[in-house]
Amino acid sequence: MAETERPQIYLITPPAFELEVFPDRLAAVLDTEEVACVRLALATRDEDTILRAADALREVTIARDVALVIENHAMLVERLGLDGVHLTDGARQIRKLRKDLGQDAIIGAFCGTTRHEGMTAAEVGADYVSFGPVGATQLGTGAQAEFELFEWWSEMIEVPVVAEGALSADLVAKLGPVTDFFGIGEEIWRAPDAAAALKALLAPLG
Repeated sequence: MAETERPQIYLITPPAFELEVFPDRLAAVLDTEEVACVRLALATRDEDTILRAADALREVTIARDVALVIENHAMLVERLGLDGVHLTDGARQIRKLRKDLGQDAIIGAFCGTTRHEGMTAAEVGADYVSFGPVGATQLGTGAQAEFELFEWWSEMIEVPVVAEGALSADLVAKLGPVTDFFGIGEEIWRAPDAAAALKALLAPLG
């Protein structure tokens, strides 16, 4: 990716949210900043909760021509009229899901900090590969996706790459030249004004 090309924004929902409040918060962010994609990333496995959340967010994203993908629940993509799925287990399901969902569906894969898993995902048909966390976090093993991984990927692999997990303005500045998307979630939703928090986080991009 050329250094002058500004990474796009990929928003990730909180793992739980109130349906009466969150769609309006999301709309406010989408109306403030250009966003390429939104990921519905609920922690619950309750289908009714997921369906109602997807319906509410789809209204917001369709009105603004923003893609909406769901985390892991691939069987709900067509049923809910979503744009695709984000897989958290790397490359394992991509080949089958590409066959099931067709060429137009977005299929992305989170590959942690593993270059090999990312390359496999790219080879079997992922539309993008996500690495993270890029910042310090208590989640998972604590291992971080290093700058060198993104630098190598941007030079060697054409499939777009997403940097996500514990982003800061400093990391945005550092990773900006070597990533295609920033996956941003809790970093902004924790703030009272999510749109202002996103603006501050992206300030280094100019």
